[in-house]
Amino acid sequence: MTPTIVLPVMIGGLYAAGVYLLLDRSLTRVLLGFVLLGNATNLLVLSSGGPAGLAPILGYSDAEGFNDPLPQALILTAIVITFGVSAFVLAIIHRSWRLARNEAVGTDEEDRRVAASRDTDADELDPDDLDPQDRAAGHADSLPADLEDLVDDVDVPAGSGTR
Repeated sequence: MTPTIVLPVMIGGLYAAGVYLLLDRSLTRVLLGFVLLGNATNLLVLSSGGPAGLAPILGYSDAEGFNDPLPQALILTAIVITFGVSAFVLAIIHRSWRLARNEAVGTDEEDRRVAASRDTDADELDPDDLDPQDRAAGHADSLPADLEDLVDDVDVPAGSGTR
């Protein structure tokens, strides 16, 4: 039996189309890309199972002619998982459409601001280099002046304890 180039080209095409669709902002295209990636993976696992053989039933054929059932079991499991995730993404698409009448993911300005900021880890910052107002702001141990007088003690009635 001669190997064919059709199956690897088909698998590569499905992977390429799936990744292309996943990179879009439209959730419907993301769903279609995910389904294409699932189908490409199923074909890849099926092709890795080796040449076609007979059913693995004792007495039906000799052991050398059996087909390996493991890739087929993995494919069935992958089909169920792909169906479940597709149903979840479809529910997200439906919810997005019901709320905003748009299923495309918008640009988040906060994400752009964070991406444009310089990459500085908090461990790399020296507190002595910070402005004193910035140093005190945002920490749990520094309270505004009007909240410093608050006390968190609570009077508990004498007979309310558990026995």
